[in-house]
Amino acid sequence: MPTEYEPAEAAVILDEDSLLTLRELCIACSLSAEQVMALMDEGVIEPHRASRSLAFSGVCVRRVRRVVRLEQDLGVNHAGAALALELLEEIEQLRARIRRLERR
Repeated sequence: MPTEYEPAEAAVILDEDSLLTLRELCIACSLSAEQVMALMDEGVIEPHRASRSLAFSGVCVRRVRRVVRLEQDLGVNHAGAALALELLEEIEQLRARIRRLERR
């Protein structure tokens, strides 16, 4: 019997090499297929190019979860959340670049 210290399911580490089906992405993000497709239409996520069927990289889970959080916390629509996500990711990249430059 799992305790509060022993989760019932093991955590899975997802990265850009991990591939998820649409169903798996929906389950991981607690969204319907229609909601995920709307995020695709908005450009938040893109399906994996090399896959014959609809598949997504593990990075999409993080992006979708961030967009959902932005929508819930700030009350913005898909377009606003997509823009905010893009800006947040750009800020992260710039901060990483500054850290690398400071180490030199």
